[in-house]
Amino acid sequence: MIAREGSMLAQDPAAAAAAEALFHSLSDRTRLRIVQRLATSEVRVTDLVAELELPQSTVSKHLGCLRECGLVSGRPEGRQVFYSLARPELFELLAVAETLLAATGYAVALCPNYGRTGLPEKDTHE
Repeated sequence: MIAREGSMLAQDPAAAAAAEALFHSLSDRTRLRIVQRLATSEVRVTDLVAELELPQSTVSKHLGCLRECGLVSGRPEGRQVFYSLARPELFELLAVAETLLAATGYAVALCPNYGRTGLPEKDTHE
């Protein structure tokens, strides 16, 4: 669907820009780790802080980005908020990405432009 001739993305610049923004929102390692964790169950910020071993401000900032992108939603319960993936399609996207990575032998990690193997985690939130 993404690169096929006649697809929405191939014909509509606005759709292509939206797809670019979607993948950019998932391109940050911290946001991807949060999304992967939310794929298993809903969770509070304090749980993410402990599990990902990141500062609360970092987790909150990235959750905010994912919420603004419509990928994560929050469910208030008392004084806490439980976060989960907002769209079931995101589960499918993660599964397809894992399949693609396995099929290519993780070759993308060696890409001189986008590969990050062995590089320190970088905050790319803009």
